[in-house]
Amino acid sequence: MLKQIFKISLMNLRNLPSRFGISSVVVVGIGGVVGVLVAILAMASGFESALASGASSDRVILLRDGSTDEMASSISQEEVALIGTLPGVAALSPELYTVVDVPKMDTGTYANLIARGVGTGAFDVRPEVEIVEGRNFVPGRTEIIAGVKAASEFRGLDVGSEVSLRDSTWQVVGHFEAGGSAYESEIWLDFPAALSAFRRNSATSLRIRLDSPTSFDELSQAIANDPRLQVQVISEPSFIEGQSATLRQVIKSFGYAVAVIMAIGALFAALNTMYTAVSTRTIEIATLRAIGFSSVPIVISVMIEAVILAVLGGVLGALFSYLFFNGFTVATLNPAAFSQVAFDFNVSTEIVYLGMTWAIVIGFFGGLLPAISAAYIPITAALRGE
Repeated sequence: MLKQIFKISLMNLRNLPSRFGISSVVVVGIGGVVGVLVAILAMASGFESALASGASSDRVILLRDGSTDEMASSISQEEVALIGTLPGVAALSPELYTVVDVPKMDTGTYANLIARGVGTGAFDVRPEVEIVEGRNFVPGRTEIIAGVKAASEFRGLDVGSEVSLRDSTWQVVGHFEAGGSAYESEIWLDFPAALSAFRRNSATSLRIRLDSPTSFDELSQAIANDPRLQVQVISEPSFIEGQSATLRQVIKSFGYAVAVIMAIGALFAALNTMYTAVSTRTIEIATLRAIGFSSVPIVISVMIEAVILAVLGGVLGALFSYLFFNGFTVATLNPAAFSQVAFDFNVSTEIVYLGMTWAIVIGFFGGLLPAISAAYIPITAALRGE
């Protein structure tokens, strides 16, 4: 039986060039499904990676009790000073998180951009942040540094430019990178200067780098035991996960919905193509059965042909998405942060494997019924071309 399967499958594959037109329908159809699925999931993966890459197990964020994000939080200067004396704190940065309107680079329309006032310890808390052009801002001055992605997405953030934020004018003195994280979609300014410019008197959050990841429980307990502190301690990975969950799920749901609709179309295209391929080979299949080939090898050989065409389509779709979308930079609104986040599409190995799995499943079911039909055509009728 294995020999029969091998011989028939080899004959079918050798004859594929003669059926190039109808075979390409399957390849292109399934390639479209895989290409769209991989591209949209790469978008979700890129967004998640941009946020997750800014998370570290030895960092925590402190928010006001009951707050779920930085916009709704408030931590007084007295609390900041007190927290700085607690055990486990290696470095800390009181921060003011706010949103400003800045024109987009491509359209000129105004969009939300995160402006983060940071303390002098911000670079100690986040050692991955480095100035790549210009210099850092001088504390007390109305100077800002812009993340490289923010500078590429918004107008007026070139080094040396001046930008209006609310009722004040700030000079851009540098650009920074942050390991590809979402911080690169922000502008940073001096914390005391930000409080004055935005008429605020307290921090919205406090970022802390711990002595070690094991200091989390020690710090949490110390804060819980002090009645003067009404704050909650959240590990940075947990906080980032919560901030990205909603949009990530929306993107994935949309991607799967579109892929399912396209997959149904590709499945019918595969069925139609394989039925056509079988109908043009009825005499050939009947002859094989007449000279001793059984039905099972014929079924399997047709299935193999369908799956191989599907794999070719999957490779085509995945390759297209990788070449045109991997590393492609876009910006989208993060509803949890009320601001634009720029990120790169990430066509990962896992996403490609998933796309290929979809291709194989579509090819399998697209070839199943035509294969069974081919194996049970009456020999005498098929030899007469009926």
